[in-house]
Amino acid sequence: MQRSGNGIATLSHEELKELGLLYRQTASDLGTVREDVSSRQLTFYLNQLLGRSHNLIYMGHKPKVSAIVRFYRDTYPQLFRETLPQTLLAAALVLVTMIAAWMLTLRDPSFAYRLLGPAMIETIEQHHMWTDSIVTIKPLASSGIMTNNLSVAFSMFALGITGGLGTIWMLAVNGLLLGVIGAATARAGMALQLWSFVAPHGVLELPAIFIAGGAGLEIARGLLFPGLLPRRASLEEAGGRATRLLLGTVPMLIVAGVIEGFFSPSAVPIAIKFSLAAVLFAALMTYLFFMARTRPPRPTVDSAL
Repeated sequence: MQRSGNGIATLSHEELKELGLLYRQTASDLGTVREDVSSRQLTFYLNQLLGRSHNLIYMGHKPKVSAIVRFYRDTYPQLFRETLPQTLLAAALVLVTMIAAWMLTLRDPSFAYRLLGPAMIETIEQHHMWTDSIVTIKPLASSGIMTNNLSVAFSMFALGITGGLGTIWMLAVNGLLLGVIGAATARAGMALQLWSFVAPHGVLELPAIFIAGGAGLEIARGLLFPGLLPRRASLEEAGGRATRLLLGTVPMLIVAGVIEGFFSPSAVPIAIKFSLAAVLFAALMTYLFFMARTRPPRPTVDSAL
């Protein structure tokens, strides 16, 4: 069955099914002849044959660029849509907390003072953006922003193992900060300055945070609601989906970090900043919701066996 070149990767779906059948039949025959002491040579032969077949079928493969492209082109958008309820729940947690913090800050300005500290409140009252310092250290700032965002995303994902409590806490904290800062800048008449800064990178960064939060909630779902599966199997299955879901946020956070470090704090006209934000958001939504909707899944060795 093996061919030259890429070997098993070149087999058709029907050939893979036949290979799986032959593999199982050989394993069954080996179990039978082992009971016959007069069939030692045949036992040795079948054992060697089965061993070589197993190594051929299940051996590790070096990662290929085509596999990475296929993951982001086909697998990831489909996985995002399958786990959309968890992502929407994460987004709702941030939004609800943000609105509550916004209303509380408008009602009680001292709440922002206690949360943000006197230095930042003084900067806002003086109508200065605390982000101006980024302009002078762009490469360093961009690197720090990327590292921080990736750390937040991975923490949200990992804390799903707490039954989702840690993930929910981090989502709530992010919503709290957004609400308080948004209300404080609005009271100071700096809302346009704030959101023109946030928009270009925020249209990638915030969805990535929602997806990472959804990945953590997916782990919690597998842990708390295993359904008909054993809890361990349910957690392993959910963890695999959550890990792949998290991986898709890495390029989004890297691009967002570059934009936040170099473009968002720049003196580019506000209209251009909002226009870029609109283009990036439309591109992201098109990719997540419409990519790979009609592409048929490619058969794999494991599914054939």
